[in-house]
Amino acid sequence: MDSNEVDKGHFPFESESMEEENDADTQVENTGGDTGKGKNVVQSMPSRKRKETSKVWKVFMKLPRGKDGRLRCKCKGCSKTYLCESTHGIGNMIRHMESCTKLAHHDIRRMLLNKGSQGDMVVSNRRDPQVVRDIISVVIVTHDLPFKFVEWSWIRRLIEYLCDDVTLVSRNTAKVDVVKLFSREKQKIKTMLENTPGRICLTYDLWTLINTDRFLCLTTHFLNGNWVLQKNVLNFCIMLPPHDGVSLAHKINTLLCEWGIEKKIFSITLDDASSNKSFFDLLKSQLNLKKALVCNGEFLHIRCYAHIVNLIAQDGLKEIDEVVLKIRECITYIRGSQVRKQTFLGCCKNVSLDSKMGLKQDVPTRWNSTYLMLQSALYYRRPWYSLELSDNNFKHFKGVYMQFLRGVNIAGLH
Repeated sequence: MDSNEVDKGHFPFESESMEEENDADTQVENTGGDTGKGKNVVQSMPSRKRKETSKVWKVFMKLPRGKDGRLRCKCKGCSKTYLCESTHGIGNMIRHMESCTKLAHHDIRRMLLNKGSQGDMVVSNRRDPQVVRDIISVVIVTHDLPFKFVEWSWIRRLIEYLCDDVTLVSRNTAKVDVVKLFSREKQKIKTMLENTPGRICLTYDLWTLINTDRFLCLTTHFLNGNWVLQKNVLNFCIMLPPHDGVSLAHKINTLLCEWGIEKKIFSITLDDASSNKSFFDLLKSQLNLKKALVCNGEFLHIRCYAHIVNLIAQDGLKEIDEVVLKIRECITYIRGSQVRKQTFLGCCKNVSLDSKMGLKQDVPTRWNSTYLMLQSALYYRRPWYSLELSDNNFKHFKGVYMQFLRGVNIAGLH
């Protein structure tokens, strides 16, 4: 074999024992036959393995010789095997590094040795098409993007630039990918719930939109095997009428059976809505029939302390209900027009007051938002005077300042 065909560091040697290596150091050949008069010739044999310096051996691992006596190596990523004897070279392994999708991103398959004299490195741009589609699905879900996001021209140009070997998909295919992603994540949560060593606590609530559609949200709280608190939203789905206790009990029981946790429930946290009492009694009866509750459901019902605090705060706000109503009208008036907003910002500038805080609009059913609204109104009380002088239609604030101070003292904002 021509010496130029043997690449340095790529000459394979078979693993030998120490005795065989010692015997191979010196071999004595008898040239005189049986007479004993022959001349002994001493031949020196190589006793040191040549170091393997090729980059392919960072990706491939040599295997023991097979039954056919041939030497093979295995890819550390996909476990594909190749012959690696000196007569085969390493070209096939280099080509495999370029195309293998199971190797890590930082692996040597991303960098192939150039045959040029300067030894520059060439970067491979190959990507796994399925991984790219999975990432796109996560992007759509995380950032609440439409499915036609994948058909936007500049997004397509970006993907083609980064991954020229990835096939672009349509919005219908993106929808299918998102549904598959949902199914995989749902199965992961279901498996985690099945493997939970303890019981599971539930919370649920209903929301009503402006168009009177109601949505139900079911959430779980539990400790995993490492005693780390977990919180997962199991379902956020539309709740069709009627919204009485019977319908709610049937809906929740169906969801629990779907997740396979109907026999692992410890408690359910509810507010004091009228429909929740009948719902709780029916669900408790259904679960007791399966003997799924601890102490026959004695600890099943947990009242929502946040709802109780909200009721206490709302009752206290009745003491300043008139002033809260007028302040809410003032803020609604200012925020109702872009022109009035700019006028109000000009009033803030005239009194050298920073306008970054902004006027807060409250939600009557959320007592903490009412607190934030009063806090912002107190901060901007001076610009309100300027606005009354510059806007003849702004009459809501007249005569309300003393009442406002009284409300501030009661609320403890001063």
